[in-house]
Amino acid sequence: MTIEKYDQILVAIKESKTIIIHRHKNPDPDALGSQGGLAEIIKASFPAKKVLKTGGSVGDLAYLTTMDEISDEDYQEALVIVTDTANTPRISDERYKNGKKLVKIDHHPNDDAYGDIVLVNTNASSTSEIIADFCFYNKDELKMTDEAAKLLYAGIVGDTGRFLYPATTPKTMRIVADLMEFSFKPDEINRKMTAMSQKVAHLSGYVLQNIAIDPSGVGKVILTKAIMEQFGVTDAETSAIVSLPSSIEDIVLWGIFVEQSDGHFRCRLRSKGPIINEVAKKHDGGGHPLASGANAKDLVEVNEIIEQLIQVAEQR
Repeated sequence: MTIEKYDQILVAIKESKTIIIHRHKNPDPDALGSQGGLAEIIKASFPAKKVLKTGGSVGDLAYLTTMDEISDEDYQEALVIVTDTANTPRISDERYKNGKKLVKIDHHPNDDAYGDIVLVNTNASSTSEIIADFCFYNKDELKMTDEAAKLLYAGIVGDTGRFLYPATTPKTMRIVADLMEFSFKPDEINRKMTAMSQKVAHLSGYVLQNIAIDPSGVGKVILTKAIMEQFGVTDAETSAIVSLPSSIEDIVLWGIFVEQSDGHFRCRLRSKGPIINEVAKKHDGGGHPLASGANAKDLVEVNEIIEQLIQVAEQR
């Protein structure tokens, strides 16, 4: 099935003069790596084509890639490809609907099968892994470049937690080895991806000191607007602390709950084993079995999510 989709996507690219690539809001390295990596591959393989990247702010990940200025007219007869985005509400830039054909490339569970061509491989560690595999499979027609390899490497490193997460497979490592044959500096990418500002370092200390752990092994940290202001950090910067609880032995699964400007909470849920994405789906979210996101309208709903996580932990 995956190979068939690879063939369909390649045909769609060949048939299009303009390709516009979207990704999800609040991008992480895999969103930008897959988006930027695919753009670089298409540009190198088909120099005559117009290839554009769109989406909102990339935050502190501008060292990976930046977005292009795109007019509404660019979408006429364009092939639109959305990478690393499980459902349509998360797509950054709502003009994704305005192209001639829509392609979805993703590794999250396919709960929202949008698009004329849907390539979803939940066995892949990341969408960047899928893009790299797509390119290497079509090596006679698609050209991997140093810049594309760098971006795809960053995406894979980001979504595998530097190869610590269970989604890392032998195929993941083989693809990473092939990417590292190109001319870029993996150590430099690794340093940039793990670097944190002094204020985020202070927030990390707060998280480790204040995480509450239920007897079932559920950890929780609630970051209110007041706490965020105290440390001078933005919502985007809190992504750096999401994996911190994984190093605590007693924790089986955990949630980081970050209050937004309108008072609702962005919920980042993680697990060392028990399946948590069904909980996320009940609260305007979803994702992987062991790494999901959700939304809570207030602290009451945050506590509901915590109670449901405790039930999951107790059933293991």
